[in-house]
Amino acid sequence: MNATDRTPADLLSSALAADPGRPLVTFYDDATGERVELSVATFANWVAKTANLLQDELSVEPGDRVTLLLPAHWQTAVWLLACASVGVIADVGGAPSAADVVVSGPEPESLEAARACSGPRVALALRPLGGRFPQPPEGFADYAVEVPGQGDRFVPYAPVDPEEPALIVAGREFSGAEVVERARAEAPDLGLTGPGSRILSGLPYDTWEGLNAGLYAPLATGGSVVLCRHLDRLGADALDKRVESERVTAISR
Repeated sequence: MNATDRTPADLLSSALAADPGRPLVTFYDDATGERVELSVATFANWVAKTANLLQDELSVEPGDRVTLLLPAHWQTAVWLLACASVGVIADVGGAPSAADVVVSGPEPESLEAARACSGPRVALALRPLGGRFPQPPEGFADYAVEVPGQGDRFVPYAPVDPEEPALIVAGREFSGAEVVERARAEAPDLGLTGPGSRILSGLPYDTWEGLNAGLYAPLATGGSVVLCRHLDRLGADALDKRVESERVTAISR
């Protein structure tokens, strides 16, 4: 996006300024048939609300660790950018016992693991359109209940230092600046060549490669992502049709 962007949150701000109405994340769940498309503006609004939740309700501060026990999903992408906006470390799949805050999906094993966190716990139902749990898990705040009332604009209490740790995935730590630099450098190899590029990713979010193809590289190049969960359930013909209908220019799976 802009040469001066140093953090993932900077990339989102530049995308919002450049073209707020264009698609940024299109999400499919091929186990449920769900499809959700988020423009840059809609995605940024979710990020702002989630960042306000983190900063004001969960009282996190720069340098705190937020463990994300979540799959590749549009709401996970929101949490990654919200963490970057506040200046906290997004620890993808990390140990909840070492976290200041833990964010879990709805799976029983994930919720059970999250109970090792002594700090606040948030659960995501991952239902279509960001729906609530029918019955919230005991000991967890329901994200879909907490986030709608948060502010639509976010301003961090302290400036985010791009050289501080921002992301941990598969045991590797990245600063915000490293995330941006690597995303830009690796984008051409993914087939992302600039605005208008559109990548379909079926990779999980538990590796750098999955996070980069499924979020950071499209954001860094002015492109967009078709993020597919349970892509292995989609037949070859249906995949070809999706590539055509979504105007996909690159595939990572």
